Amino acid sequence: MTRLFILIATIAAAVVGAVQLSAAASTDGWQIYDEAEFMVAQGKGKTIVVDVYADWCPTCRAQAPIMDELRTEKQSDDVLFVKVDFDEEKEFLRQHRIPRQSTILVFDGEAEVMRSIAQTDRTRLRQKVLGAL
Repeated sequence: MTRLFILIATIAAAVVGAVQLSAAASTDGWQIYDEAEFMVAQGKGKTIVVDVYADWCPTCRAQAPIMDELRTEKQSDDVLFVKVDFDEEKEFLRQHRIPRQSTILVFDGEAEVMRSIAQTDRTRLRQKVLGAL
């Protein structure tokens, strides 16, 4: 009976761990930045929409519903939506010369095709991102 309990507890812990891991890999349908996955997507020529955000940033909070709307509309196998934490991913910021949070980028494979900084006007931000897709 004790072995069965230990086996069930072990399986339950593994399942909970897997669920937590997959939850950490995305947030509200957005992929959390992972350098290796990002490079693979670029190598495959995918379109990548990057939202450089900070939890404490009011401009980022204003952009969030607009970007979530775009992600919902344009999610596909060919378009990847990635969140980059401004406070955590300093190497990504250096590589792409990103001076501040609330920066939106669109890549076509390895080429950056659009950059928007601190834009919160719904129409302008949508036009810029959709124009790059």
